[in-house]
Amino acid sequence: MAEVQVQEKGGKGGKVRSKKQNTRVDMTPMVDLGFLLITFFMFTTTFSKPNVMDLGLPAKPKENTPKPPPTEIKLSNSISLLLGKNNKVFWHQQDNTSLTDQNLNETTYDREGIRKVIEQAKANAADKTKFTVIIKPTDDAVYKNFVDILDEMAITKSEQYGVTDVKPWEQTIYNKKVGNSGAPAAPATK
Repeated sequence: MAEVQVQEKGGKGGKVRSKKQNTRVDMTPMVDLGFLLITFFMFTTTFSKPNVMDLGLPAKPKENTPKPPPTEIKLSNSISLLLGKNNKVFWHQQDNTSLTDQNLNETTYDREGIRKVIEQAKANAADKTKFTVIIKPTDDAVYKNFVDILDEMAITKSEQYGVTDVKPWEQTIYNKKVGNSGAPAAPATK
């Protein structure tokens, strides 16, 4: 038990005073109450669980392993998705010679938009087992849109997809489509 003790000063001579009793404060109930409060808050607090997205990445190749040949994806078995600014997504199934701003199609992130586009492209693919979605986020894209597209891959059961950079010829058509000049925007002044 904890106690508070007051020390008396004894001295010879002087006035005779009455002897004071030591004050004794028992701290045990306060300590018990503290532990009860700590226990209560520990059991009633919910800890935030981290939101983790499962993203299967290929294993790092060993040093002695020969490099595999580059994978050739046919246009009839693929669709390219460009994630743009202002929550816009564009898609095409063209090569660098036939892509124009007219056939770079814009759609939305809802089920009537990109989901339907992916399902139609998969249905029209020459070899449905090799159908591949190529995701190309632009510099203007936000992380939320990238996560939405990965969710669409799971919903549409598109198991073969890849994430890569936007090719320069696609970037040119994208800039033309959204009205960018390709140069960084000048800061606004008042």
